[in-house]
Amino acid sequence: MPPRPLDSIDRSILRMLQTDGRASIRSVAEHVHVSRANAYARINRLIEDGVIRGFGARVNHERAGQGASAYITLKIVQNSWRTVREQLRALPGAAHIALVSGDFDVLLLVHTPDNRTLRELVLTRLQSMPEILSTRTLLVFEETDLDPEA
Repeated sequence: MPPRPLDSIDRSILRMLQTDGRASIRSVAEHVHVSRANAYARINRLIEDGVIRGFGARVNHERAGQGASAYITLKIVQNSWRTVREQLRALPGAAHIALVSGDFDVLLLVHTPDNRTLRELVLTRLQSMPEILSTRTLLVFEETDLDPEA
């Protein structure tokens, strides 16, 4: 599907919803200076066009019992991306998966309760997948979510 051109009102709606996904239609309409019907129609169109993929909560992983986080780089067998992606999606704690260019093929972000669980995930689960040739684990010491308003 080709990209959808966004006007300044659409971009303002997106910024507001990224900051507060629970914002009411009324508050969105007031913020961007359009009618509620117009705001509602625009949000629905952004959803239908795939610009908005969903709504969710920003989680403090440590407070949620997921105190160990890591980026894991993977080298994979050529042409195995789709298979590997589905296997990674099924991993407990997998938060983000990206096919990338460079010295490795895949970047995986995971959140686990502790380092023991992280070690088990890497040494047992990941390294037992035949499509994964090698891994490198980068522990996350501190995270900062970037505010969309910044």
